[in-house]
Amino acid sequence: MQTIVIVGGGAGGLELATRLGDTMGRKGRARVILVDRSPTHFWKPLLHTVASGKRDPQVFQIEYSAQAAQHGFTFIHAELRSVDRADKSLELAPILSDDMGEAPSRKLGYSTLVLALGAVTNFYGVPGAADNVCTLDSVRDAKAFYRRFFGACVRASEEEGRQVNVVIVGGGATGVELAAELVYSARALAKYKAHSLDPARDVRISVLERGERLLPHLPAELSARAEAYLRSRGIEICTGTAVKSVEADTVHVAEGAGEASARPATLTLWAAGVEGPAICTTLGLQLSRMRQIMVNASLQSIDDASVFAIGDCASFVCPVKGAAPPRAQVAHQQAVFLAAALARREGKPLPEFSYRDYGSLVSLGPVAAIGVLLGGSIGRQLPVSGTMAQVLYGLMYQKHLMALHGFVRAAAVTLSDWLRKRLTPSVKLH
Repeated sequence: MQTIVIVGGGAGGLELATRLGDTMGRKGRARVILVDRSPTHFWKPLLHTVASGKRDPQVFQIEYSAQAAQHGFTFIHAELRSVDRADKSLELAPILSDDMGEAPSRKLGYSTLVLALGAVTNFYGVPGAADNVCTLDSVRDAKAFYRRFFGACVRASEEEGRQVNVVIVGGGATGVELAAELVYSARALAKYKAHSLDPARDVRISVLERGERLLPHLPAELSARAEAYLRSRGIEICTGTAVKSVEADTVHVAEGAGEASARPATLTLWAAGVEGPAICTTLGLQLSRMRQIMVNASLQSIDDASVFAIGDCASFVCPVKGAAPPRAQVAHQQAVFLAAALARREGKPLPEFSYRDYGSLVSLGPVAAIGVLLGGSIGRQLPVSGTMAQVLYGLMYQKHLMALHGFVRAAAVTLSDWLRKRLTPSVKLH
């Protein structure tokens, strides 16, 4: 029996394991194994809601072991240390608590290896960035940011005249969505008397973008609309601003051709770009300049036909449409494609993956969203905003849940979420 090992349980990896477990694992056609260093899954596009205190990850996380038992695959809670492609084996290090002592690493053989390792923050070599900023690479990062934001608001309220300055580096979707949510979080914390600050005066949020406008993947008209909306909520938008260095409480920037200046920063969050994780450099596979594994049209590494890569750690370049962007919809489409391709491979040539861009949606807080939909044979753009954009943005997560749980369980989770929002505070109070 062949062994298909998937490393990484993100949006693409978990869906692939679920689909292969249903089609091959349950029928005894293959042993499907998912490896991840975390015991639970959380949909990464919603990490900004954890960082703003809006969403409790423990409520929305999915236990890998439970998902594995329900869908015919095996889950191993471990960290990937190395890959021996000649021996077709992985070295895995167990994840243990402090009171469990040390345990030796183990080997795991594979027939087919799928790397769904995700991506990590790219600091672009900016001095001090790696040591002095927060990131949103994981649930742990998001929770740590909110604890620091909450603590900063409480401490500032104890000192008259003190402000909380949050600097967000990067005007893409992550930076914009977090900035919008933090405005509402600061107001909610004041409402619940968690701090005594004036949210409009004492909590200052800035977004620094090196390019000419926010959300460069959206049409210029929508970018301008998003910027106007954020400014109306008191968020400072600085485009054409490059970060030169970062200190613990200061961000040094240069605006346009002007001289460098220093901006006070109680908290700095880096959301300016991503790259493949460091483990990618140890595999002996060709990588892109963003440290992503280069794959062919079948999503196989161009160096090893037994190794596939999907999601943010993979560099797939379509000769017609260009490079697939690091988005959840790309990982979803690649998981669907690869699940079907591996299930019917059995000596047959693999089909070619084709990415279809359905557009992009960006949340601007609890009551606003903006984006563009792409449809038709010519990829016509349809700008959306207001209620329609909010509904469509919410449906993206529902689609992810349906891919993992089916319609009935996804509907039950959605109903539970709706009830919880009406029975609990709108933001975490600790």
